[in-house]
Amino acid sequence: MKITYEDFAKIEVRSGTIVKVDKFLRAKKPAFKLWADFGDEFGILQTSAQVTVNYTEDNLIGKSILGCINLPEKNIAGFKSQFLLLGCADNNGIICLATIELEVPNGAKLL
Repeated sequence: MKITYEDFAKIEVRSGTIVKVDKFLRAKKPAFKLWADFGDEFGILQTSAQVTVNYTEDNLIGKSILGCINLPEKNIAGFKSQFLLLGCADNNGIICLATIELEVPNGAKLL
């Protein structure tokens, strides 16, 4: 199914920097609680992510990521998810995060 550019433009994929990470002990599968700074306009938003195979709490802090910030909030095991952290699954189904190689400001829109 193809969508129009106008449909794509409605999706708010923004750059952010992970500023805090905690283990998500109440999650059914191993996961982290993540907080990312999306700049002055959007602030710090939180989500959970099942990325514990390829990432640790320490190597996630400071990572530049992409997140969809205009989806409805979702309650995940009592934790409010405010954005969707983007990534792709490898051949084994393990998530590899979509990251930003060069420096861009937090809150920059994916074009």
